[in-house]
This record gives sequence, C-alpha cells and structure tokens, in this order.
Amino acid sequence: MERLSRYLRDTVAEMKHVKWPTTSQAATYTVLVVVISAVVALTLSGFDYLFTNLLEVAI
Repeated sequence: MERLSRYLRDTVAEMKHVKWPTTSQAATYTVLVVVISAVVALTLSGFDYLFTNLLEVAI
C-alpha cells in the first residue's frame, strides 16, 4: 500500500511540471490531426481504388 501512495504522490508531483497547451493550441492541434488524417485516408483510398482497378484489368 505504501508503494501505491508513493506512486500517486510522485505522479501528482510530475503532473505539476507538465506545460499544458492553451485551449487555442489544443483546438488548433485537433483540427490539424483531423485534416491530416482525412488527407491520408483519401490518399490511401485513392491508391486502393487505383490498384484494385489495375489488378482487375491485369487478371
């Protein structure tokens, strides 16, 4: 039980050292992640479509 309480105290102490992003930064980073994820998804789906059609032509 002592180890658990020490772990929790150490965790709280470390969390005080964390530099948290502002609301504006968090919103900006969230939008950036969503946009990049959408671009990657569209790119991969485009390649999938292209290679599927090429494979159908080849077979």
